[in-house]
Amino acid sequence: MHYQPPPPPVFYKNPGLAAVLSFFWMGLGQVYNGQIAKAVVFIVAYAISWLLMFILIGFITTPILWLYGMWDAYDSAQKINSDLAFRAGGGQQNQPPPGPPVN
Repeated sequence: MHYQPPPPPVFYKNPGLAAVLSFFWMGLGQVYNGQIAKAVVFIVAYAISWLLMFILIGFITTPILWLYGMWDAYDSAQKINSDLAFRAGGGQQNQPPPGPPVN
């Protein structure tokens, strides 16, 4: 197996920044995370939700979608970081330390 150095810190995502970006503009946190297709879906869904305010259901769907977008951006950034750390460590993260066998 070949040694692979850990990725530079520039590839790690800041979950807080991703959530704040989605707070200001729906889907922007997903763009920051590199999830362009998901960002487009969020932006289109949010625009439709805004239009639904004319028939009142948008007053329910818009804040729910907005909060979900912030949570998704935060959670996705954490998962991206976890995956990068897992790859950098050669798959050794989240494994118990070696010890005596349990019978």
